[in-house]
Amino acid sequence: MEQNLYIKNKKAYFEYHILDKYTAGIKLLGTEIKSIREGKANVNDAFCTFIDNQLYVRNLHIAEYSMGSFYNHEAKRDRILLLNKKELKKLQTRGEEKGLTIVPLALFISDRGFAKLEIGLAQGKKTFDKRETLKERDTKVEMDRAMKR
Repeated sequence: MEQNLYIKNKKAYFEYHILDKYTAGIKLLGTEIKSIREGKANVNDAFCTFIDNQLYVRNLHIAEYSMGSFYNHEAKRDRILLLNKKELKKLQTRGEEKGLTIVPLALFISDRGFAKLEIGLAQGKKTFDKRETLKERDTKVEMDRAMKR
């Protein structure tokens, strides 16, 4: 099973400083995993929140499976993230600190064929940090162009 499916949340890297990264499993329905394997998922607007001591991902858009019938899933339903109790406690205590949030960074298929979500404990960037990121990106592109010549 050599699928290199990696759906990245580029917006998260621009908006936040990533402090810690975790890999979490997702509790999915059958049509959802089939749709993810086709690459029909969007992580950009998603965010993570705790409900009754369980970590949920909200606004993760997984398009309806094209071959599914009345068994199809809802596109933007809340999905449970699967982590160890120790990791959940750590994320819950750190997530309650002022200015920290939990954001999904990437959605991918593991070697064993399971869908995994890479989440990160993040701190929001200020506007001057965002401008600095844009400047660094522009200089990198210019250097790459100069190296090609």
